[in-house]
Amino acid sequence: MQHSINTVDPQELQKFEAMAAEWWDPNGKFRPLHLMNPCRLGYITEQIAAEFNRDLGQSEPFEGLRIIDIGCGGGLLSEPLTRLGADVLGADAAERNIAVAKIHAEQQGLDIDYRAETAEALVAQDEQFDVVVNMEVVEHVADPQEYLNECAKLLKAGGLHICSTLNRNAKSFAMAIVGAEYVMRWLPKGTHEWNKFITPDELFAFIAGAGLEPIDKKGFVFNPISWSWSISHRDLSVNYVTASVKPR
Repeated sequence: MQHSINTVDPQELQKFEAMAAEWWDPNGKFRPLHLMNPCRLGYITEQIAAEFNRDLGQSEPFEGLRIIDIGCGGGLLSEPLTRLGADVLGADAAERNIAVAKIHAEQQGLDIDYRAETAEALVAQDEQFDVVVNMEVVEHVADPQEYLNECAKLLKAGGLHICSTLNRNAKSFAMAIVGAEYVMRWLPKGTHEWNKFITPDELFAFIAGAGLEPIDKKGFVFNPISWSWSISHRDLSVNYVTASVKPR
């Protein structure tokens, strides 16, 4: 008999349920994601375009691709990916997040399949996708390896997995915990737990353990002078992102 899998951390879920109503407030508790979103979206779209030979100059370059945005929150990535022509399923274990995402998508006239589901629940439903977008989620789950195993099962052969998280070192503690939560007060205190941050080597090992082949990694770097984010080929010291593929 197959054992029951549950990758959700109830305490982490409770944190995001409490903040759900503020997802689309650019000056609210999710301000860091609003600031980072153009950078995140740029990386995601470039990786998808390269892997599936799509022209980002077209109006709907991702037409025909099925994408899942796991841990979609209020839909900050699901909406632009839908506008690019993709068939998007936004999944989040927090029901309040999904309620907010549905209302906002309706207001924008967007048809997005939002579900209050976990990765393992979608695996049980035999769902399959060309792309799994998995941004800033893995540091919040109960078991990163088990969680990524389930994410890999959602990918079609030849599919693309994009996963971002936070590195674990003194700099990330200073910036993501002390800076973001206590000094800048961008996030409520306790949003992140530093001991759950994951180094790039650890994440690559988890990804490989899930049967995926890592193909890229980049850093997301914040510039306090320009108040903007950029992609770095070298600096993965705090926020970083990876791309991997499922062998055919």
